[in-house]
Amino acid sequence: MNRILHTMIRVGDLDRSIKFYTEVLGMKLLRTSENPEYKYTLAFLGYEANPEQAEIELTYNWGVDKYDLGTAYGHVAIGVENAYEACEKVKQAGGKVTREAGPVKGGKTVIAFVEDPDGYKIEFIELGSRPTQGSTEV
Repeated sequence: MNRILHTMIRVGDLDRSIKFYTEVLGMKLLRTSENPEYKYTLAFLGYEANPEQAEIELTYNWGVDKYDLGTAYGHVAIGVENAYEACEKVKQAGGKVTREAGPVKGGKTVIAFVEDPDGYKIEFIELGSRPTQGSTEV
């Protein structure tokens, strides 16, 4: 079964953003992960964790403190049983795969990216390859 997993946005001050989502919107900080090699930190927030509800992924790219609104939005993530097959289906339907299925840089989760007709990114995340709740992928 396919479903929306999370929406990612880039933020210039991770602590400020976490405070907003938790204190202003009442979400919980569900998990974080750092990737020193590629210089980014992720924070996942929501009212409940996957699979009960979709989450918000805040991405802080180290050293970047501001984004133009046009580049702040990242992607919508959809959980799929098999990212490789999902990419093939997109290609067979005439769609554009912008990142073939494979492990995420610095991790084990199998992901892929496709573009919608307007150029918005959609991420496929292979459900069996994701870290379990409470774990971090560094």
